[in-house]
Amino acid sequence: MAPVPDPNNVGGGAKRDEATTKVPSKDPKKKDAKKEEDLSEEDLQLKQNLELYVERVQDPNPELQKTALESMRQEIRASTSSMTSVPKPLKFLRPHYGALKEFHKTMPESDLKKMMADILSVLALTMSADGERESLNYRLTGTVGDIGSWGHEYVRNLAGEIGEEYTKRQGEESSIEDLMDLVQQIVAFHMKHNAETEAVDLLMDVEDLDLLLEHVDSANFRRTCNYLTSAAKFLPGPDDMLVLDIAYMIYIKFAEYPNALQIALFLDNMQYVKQVFTSCTDLLRKKQFCYMISRHGITFELDREMVENDDDREMLQDIVNNTKLSEGYLTLARDIEVMEAKTPEDIYKAHLLDGRASSGAGADSARQNLAATFVNAFVNAGFGQDKLMTVPADSTTGTAGNWLFKNREHGKTSAAASLGMILLWDVDSGLSQLDKYFHSNDNPIIAGALLGVGIVNCGIKNDCDPALALLGEYVDNADSSIRIGAIMGLGIAYAGSQNDQIRSSLSPILNDAKSPLDVIAFAALSLGMIYVGSCNEEVAQSIIFALMDRSEAELGEALTRFLPLGLGLLYLGKQESVEATAEVSKTFNEKIRKYCDMTLLSCAYAGTGNVLKVQDLLAQCGEHLEKDDIHQGPAVIGLAMVAMSEELGLDMEIRSLERVLQYGEQNVRRAVPLALGLLCISNPKMAVMDTLSRLSHDTDSEVAMSAIISLGLIGAGTNNARLAGMLRSLSSYYYKDPSLLFFVRIAQGLVHMGKGLLTLTPFHSERLLLSPTALAGIVTLLHACLDMKSIILGKYHYVLYFLVLAMQPRMMLTVDENLKPISVPVRIGQAVDVVGQAGRPKTITGFQTHSTPVLLAAGERAELATDKYIPLSPILEGFIILKENPDYREE
Repeated sequence: MAPVPDPNNVGGGAKRDEATTKVPSKDPKKKDAKKEEDLSEEDLQLKQNLELYVERVQDPNPELQKTALESMRQEIRASTSSMTSVPKPLKFLRPHYGALKEFHKTMPESDLKKMMADILSVLALTMSADGERESLNYRLTGTVGDIGSWGHEYVRNLAGEIGEEYTKRQGEESSIEDLMDLVQQIVAFHMKHNAETEAVDLLMDVEDLDLLLEHVDSANFRRTCNYLTSAAKFLPGPDDMLVLDIAYMIYIKFAEYPNALQIALFLDNMQYVKQVFTSCTDLLRKKQFCYMISRHGITFELDREMVENDDDREMLQDIVNNTKLSEGYLTLARDIEVMEAKTPEDIYKAHLLDGRASSGAGADSARQNLAATFVNAFVNAGFGQDKLMTVPADSTTGTAGNWLFKNREHGKTSAAASLGMILLWDVDSGLSQLDKYFHSNDNPIIAGALLGVGIVNCGIKNDCDPALALLGEYVDNADSSIRIGAIMGLGIAYAGSQNDQIRSSLSPILNDAKSPLDVIAFAALSLGMIYVGSCNEEVAQSIIFALMDRSEAELGEALTRFLPLGLGLLYLGKQESVEATAEVSKTFNEKIRKYCDMTLLSCAYAGTGNVLKVQDLLAQCGEHLEKDDIHQGPAVIGLAMVAMSEELGLDMEIRSLERVLQYGEQNVRRAVPLALGLLCISNPKMAVMDTLSRLSHDTDSEVAMSAIISLGLIGAGTNNARLAGMLRSLSSYYYKDPSLLFFVRIAQGLVHMGKGLLTLTPFHSERLLLSPTALAGIVTLLHACLDMKSIILGKYHYVLYFLVLAMQPRMMLTVDENLKPISVPVRIGQAVDVVGQAGRPKTITGFQTHSTPVLLAAGERAELATDKYIPLSPILEGFIILKENPDYREE
């Protein structure tokens, strides 16, 4: 109990000090006189005064006591206003702390006792033992005066002790009212003194964030909300949602609608999104909201309440439906001057390699042609022209018709679908160009055309639903390849739309005994895409029954993995909602049971950064099992899915995957490169690039294949020169191995995707929002890559097209009030995290100034370099509407 100085010595210590000044005896003199000499005259005076006050306080005369307490209080207050070291009065009163405490106990109840308690409370700041919470206890018995006058450090110390005391009282279930009064005072003090982060921390400790709403004002609400949103990533559920709710309410209170909308989208709360539209009256700002919703990729219907005028509503709905995306993307391409179509040879750059590799490419093998088809599709994605598929057929070479027939059976499907990719987002010309293939007699070509229709419509919504009209009639075709083309096309075109009409045509397939396994697998996957993150009971039931009906032999098939994945996508990012389904999955056949379990867990907690789930998944990866266990693959990918949400978790995950790589079994090692590819998608970090480069020469060909495809994913759309060089040397290294060469080619196509204008990252709005459809597309490809040989090297290579769900222009395009592009100067630099920093720190570092439209790489942020315009969204990504600044004066 005794504090640092022993209370028994206290009186003695004081007298000895006096003695040394009067009686110059030999021994103590050396020590104590030395100490006294160190003090200046002022300090000595202060010390003697304080000692006098301590004696007077213990005087029986209440008048004397009062004067002494007043003087002591003045001295302490004067010195604690700013704290860089322990203030002098606290230092000199240290030996008397015990005596004052004892005396306080003997005092009768009075105002004097309360004043004494106040002073002891401040002294306890430096003198009380750990865990005693003396400062707080004295404060609660003291006067009710202003606590801020004792200085900032004192208030912080109290806040810390309140947190501990609150936890203790919650355990004992005793009253906390007195604490809450104090909390009110502390929060008010912190909010006035730019310490919003400390106010938020205290309120989180005492579980009463609602208090914030009373204390935020226009000066500090932004900093407060910034801190709330970034803290939410590190809180366990359901606290994280509560914190974001408060941030949303604060933003709405101060009419900061774009930020409120972001949080509403993060919470996936459509009521909140609606409230943002109804609270805001400015049509121009509503247009900006629509651009934000369209970038997030959700289906959203505007109604009368949100926008009254019919014409306005139609125009806004057009923006939400993403109909302007193709136009904006092509504006960017023209500005950067990359409209010229590229051929696969331009990407391979075989002439830069030694003789052997380039000479081998003369043979026109079907697999190399298939690779060229994909490279051509990825590189010219969305440009509307290329040199293989869209060339007019009557030209002298006549290549257009020919290219399609340079592919084998199922290769024609991917070739025809690649036309959809080249005309990405341009629905009208896409459908007219694909139309000619519908009249073909060749089933794979029809299948490819159906898939192409789905790809063209990806992320673009249309009132007359052209994709549904075209594809709906082919869903029950006799030929299974045509059925798969139509089903996959619907899944891509209507991802996230929760369209019941499609459900009623796809659900029966799942439980139809006559349908072949591959059709059922793709139907489950497409339903998962369409209802992504919706927790839809009926779809979940259909997929569960389909899984239960599978025979032993079918469960061993590679494509069966798409059934649990379709089920997992329904719960993407929905955390606890998955539990009922996870219980049901425990009753499945043991061949698929654990696979299903891992897939459900990793999808449900995707993007949440939940540490406990990461530990569960790591435990699964660490087990050494038989060869035929397949559930560890999705567990490894799950690690990346859960941890990818914030930078810190991401770096830790990359480190722990290194361990998994060293000690894991073969089937775990095969999945590690894929997990790395997901963690750094479209963000080629040096360390990860080197790890993958090492693994791409692995003796196990499946590890090498995974690593090569991941090299493509981390560099997707970046044109990264170092990666391009690595892949070129890999192409000469594997020139004799057609399957590995195929993956090298695909990776080359990904690195140069959209000629460097596209990104695959599912995150946007400065990594705050995770687009569920984009993540669904990437995860589907990764699950397919867990069994490369039977899916991608088999006849289902067109699953590569699922990546289209994640493809987005990495641009910032500024438009005026009539939505016409305008060019303004912007600064682009590395984003700096300024949450909780004092003052107004710079948000970007190492910037360059460009004029819009501009490209944003991973981790970059833009800000306007002119005051002439005001952006309507605080986060400059995608389409940004600028309005003229009325206060701007030309210099």
